[in-house]
Amino acid sequence: MRSFVTTTFALALAFAPAAAFAQQAPPQQPPAGQQPPAGQQPAAAQPAAPKLTFDAPVGMLFVQVKPDQTAVFEEMMNKLIAGLPNSPDPDVKAEAGSWKYFKGMEPGQGGNVMYVVFIDPAKAGSEYQFFEVIQKTLTDEQKRDPATNAMYQKYNAAIAGMSMMNLTPGGK
Repeated sequence: MRSFVTTTFALALAFAPAAAFAQQAPPQQPPAGQQPPAGQQPAAAQPAAPKLTFDAPVGMLFVQVKPDQTAVFEEMMNKLIAGLPNSPDPDVKAEAGSWKYFKGMEPGQGGNVMYVVFIDPAKAGSEYQFFEVIQKTLTDEQKRDPATNAMYQKYNAAIAGMSMMNLTPGGK
């Protein structure tokens, strides 16, 4: 019993800074619009630098979700995970099976619900921002559909904060 308490206390100390940062981090923004505002020409197609990457073989995201929005967050994660194997982007397709998410049983800060998202393996330099990954799983028709922007707004409203952690195997 003593080792359980010690381990639990150590884990709580380890995750406390991440949880505090997650509470303060601003929510993600949906990907840049597919169509520029009226009167503007589209920018030249250049690959954007990744917004969220990992530098280690495993990535972990701590996501604070508003308590009344857990179903929306889980809908987003399920859409993302289901879309990976069907993505036309071979790098995104290769991520199939590497994304897993877990819902915390204890209440998070400010009454939010803590989710932990593991990406194992994570590829250095790849994009792991939720909306950018989902965007890479959509067809061109889905990207142009006005409902897609509404979907991103709904998903964005569910997230109260987020932080990340790069992980390497222990014992090496």
